[in-house]
Amino acid sequence: MQNAMGIINLVEPTGDLRELTAHRALGAVPIGGRYRLIDFMLSNLVNAGIRNVGLIVKDQYRALMDHLGTGNEWDLDRQRDGLFILPPDQCVESGARGDLELLYRHLDYLEKSRQDTVIAGGTSLVYNIDLGEALADHRARGADITVIYRPNWSQFDDRCTLLQVEKDHRITAVEVNPIRPRSQNLSLNTYILSKTLLMEMLDQSIARAGTDWVKDALMKNLHDLKVYGYPFNGYVGKVTSLRSYYKTSMALLEPPIWRELFPKHRPVYTKVKNEPPTRYQKSAQVRNSLVANGCIVEGTVENSVLFRGVKVSKGAVIKDSIIMQKGIIGEDCLLQNVITDKEVVVTASKNLVGDPDYPMVLGKKTVI
Repeated sequence: MQNAMGIINLVEPTGDLRELTAHRALGAVPIGGRYRLIDFMLSNLVNAGIRNVGLIVKDQYRALMDHLGTGNEWDLDRQRDGLFILPPDQCVESGARGDLELLYRHLDYLEKSRQDTVIAGGTSLVYNIDLGEALADHRARGADITVIYRPNWSQFDDRCTLLQVEKDHRITAVEVNPIRPRSQNLSLNTYILSKTLLMEMLDQSIARAGTDWVKDALMKNLHDLKVYGYPFNGYVGKVTSLRSYYKTSMALLEPPIWRELFPKHRPVYTKVKNEPPTRYQKSAQVRNSLVANGCIVEGTVENSVLFRGVKVSKGAVIKDSIIMQKGIIGEDCLLQNVITDKEVVVTASKNLVGDPDYPMVLGKKTVI
């Protein structure tokens, strides 16, 4: 036990993921054949010995609750501590302003928790980190706040938070969605601070009509507190748009990245489904792909990700694509640079071709 609790912030923008977030929160978006985005941050916390995790949610969280259940797969189904959904209240109907207000309405959860330190993170970044080491570094430095970041980041887009970090690891400036970045240190949106300080910052920020944790709490206290950075040099996948989701999913086909994200000593936990192994017929050809259990493959699959229970009919060709759970691809179809959500049916002899930068997307239960 680390005497620390976890907070996962699911109040994240989802507009650029279009059909993939039409009915689910960002943290519930499927990835890697059998996982959801939230599995990575949740597993990072659990692997660090954290047994009290609260989830800040705003809307469209039914799919998330169905995935998490009681938290049993993450060893969070407990009589003391465990997994807590922190739902919104009437403030959503009148237009909730941001993550600060939603967390502020659950101060009683923070006050009643036994732990004295909070590790807070989001779900739009995919990485596997030893949070125990980051927590030890935070305490050894005597930091007020530690921000975990990825040095030497070059894949900039319109949704990123960058940090200016000095040689002593002190953070001196924060850039939110900069047009002309002055730093290459990508914030991983993961923060370590005392529970007491978090509650004080929440109270002060709300009193000043603050809405956003980074802009209205962190940045406004940057020079009054000891804010340090903790560098993480491993693989980071970013999911803030269809393009970045597709790119991150395709990166999982690279063995070095897969081994780094899923090491045996820090497993990524997810909802368990007892399904039979995938059945490959004699006509099947599969190259450089991730294929989950429960699939039936009769056609050709190249450089693609198949989720559980997908059927690829004879003569069908799937290239550079992502086929989510229980998808059915009919005979003699061609799919290239395509993302299909759950339970999509593509009937025989259809040709669907997207662009690597702008993949074609079919929404949940679409029949074409």
